[in-house]
Amino acid sequence: MEKIKVMWYNSCFERYTFGILIAIELLMSFTFLGYIHIPPISITIAYLPIVVAGCLYGPGQSAAAGFVFGIASMYKASSSYVMPADRVFSPFLSDFPLGSIWLSVGTRTLFGLLIGLAFVFIRKNKHSRFWRVVISATAPKLHTLLVYSSMGILFPELGYNFTTALHLKWRDAVFSMVCIMIVELLWLVYHSDWVQSVKLCINQPIHNPFTSRKMNLFFGVFELFMVCMAVVAAVYFSQRETYMLQQHGVPVSNIISDELLRLQIQFLIASLSLNFISIFLLISIYKYMSYREYRGEMDELTNVMGRRMFIQYCNKVQKENGTGTERTGWFLFVDVDYFKAINDTLGHSAGDMVLREIAANLQNIIADAGKVGRLGGDEFAAMIEKPMPQHILKERLDRFLEDISGILPDRKISCSIGAYQFAFPQNVKHLLSETDDILYEAKEKGRACYVLKSCVSDKTAVHSQP
Repeated sequence: MEKIKVMWYNSCFERYTFGILIAIELLMSFTFLGYIHIPPISITIAYLPIVVAGCLYGPGQSAAAGFVFGIASMYKASSSYVMPADRVFSPFLSDFPLGSIWLSVGTRTLFGLLIGLAFVFIRKNKHSRFWRVVISATAPKLHTLLVYSSMGILFPELGYNFTTALHLKWRDAVFSMVCIMIVELLWLVYHSDWVQSVKLCINQPIHNPFTSRKMNLFFGVFELFMVCMAVVAAVYFSQRETYMLQQHGVPVSNIISDELLRLQIQFLIASLSLNFISIFLLISIYKYMSYREYRGEMDELTNVMGRRMFIQYCNKVQKENGTGTERTGWFLFVDVDYFKAINDTLGHSAGDMVLREIAANLQNIIADAGKVGRLGGDEFAAMIEKPMPQHILKERLDRFLEDISGILPDRKISCSIGAYQFAFPQNVKHLLSETDDILYEAKEKGRACYVLKSCVSDKTAVHSQP
């Protein structure tokens, strides 16, 4: 159970797909998709998203879906035109308000919790598919049993009790088959290789300089705009319907006017559900495409940023740290000493391993403060965007030079490093030029060393690898 919670909180994909499922629940609850009217009562199939939530996610999510279904059911049952037996689901129309709340909300929430726990219980069973089918097949009857049992206890005058749910009819078999097919189909789709690939892309925690935080603001503003427009439209059409009926000589009382508004609110919620589904899909597609672009710009050999992405990252960091911040950062050039000789004498496989290890070690020393990029060949760059005193950087570079020296068993590996301390914001071309000059100073001093210079002071530090 704890593992499910951790996966849930760390997964955007699960949250987005669950949001879509809740929107579908609302869509079914407020349209004909979720109900079959068989006088004197309505038969519902709006429990299907609850079963799917329990199967794909867990008891917490299925209980939440059940709660949403219950609230929607209570709202619909509060209309004056509902079937007589359905009025007991409304605390406003029944003589036992607390009983109605339990009947509409409590039973559906309990149903979701029980279904979710059942799916968790069979998850590691070697016959889990068989038991999944069994749970899916019995879910409609479990929902009916909970509702009718509560009706028998809380509203016995209606003549319904748990035995009503035990009567088997042809439609029970149909509902069970529909539930099985939907759950199995969504289970297969959800766990398909393609969906898992999309899930991996959406869930990856990346620092993509090609994406913009403004897109999140755009999605939020767009959704708020759609909600406001939908509310305005609902109120407008409710008033126009009242006016139209009056123009045709139909007297419209306050009760009828309120019911027209209630119907418009139902239509509003159904429309917003479709809108939320669209938004969740758009955000998912945006994140998926951003990650694909991100992977395309990563250096395949070393798994650090490629040149274009790294330069873009540097520009973005400079813009985010505008004038007046009084912050400083470091820009580094790292060049592998005598790399051509390594390739010529030990082969390209050894050279590739050296590049991978150097990239990994460079990332390790600045992982909490900046990013690394491969500019080409055996040359790497890094930007440290968080403030770092010179003595701390020296300690990290000393550790880096020591760690990489033993990459190959028969040959000592070293790097020449130029480090330039700058004040934000700084032109990236200027950073490249200044740091390149410092790197050549390190090479002229015999390589296997680093040279540190600062634009905020005249101090220069040189240190050779022991």
